[in-house]
Amino acid sequence: MSKSTMIHARIEPALKHDAEQMLSELGLNMTQAITLFLQQVRLNRGLPFEVKLPTPQTQKALDELDKREGKKFSTIDDLFDDLEN
Repeated sequence: MSKSTMIHARIEPALKHDAEQMLSELGLNMTQAITLFLQQVRLNRGLPFEVKLPTPQTQKALDELDKREGKKFSTIDDLFDDLEN
């Protein structure tokens, strides 16, 4: 039995680049991250996270984030004051 096998996948270059940068900060390379993911799939007998569509409120927040829209605060206290309202 072989010690390893190859997985081939097409990924958007920007997604791959961003993921590699974040994984590097965690001390992982892409192969280690994929192996970790697949081990978790095996242990959980399925995906190791919930997969669902965002609520309309969450989707609105994600859209605002993408467009760099939404409220801006100059201090953390201002943010918390707004959250209390």
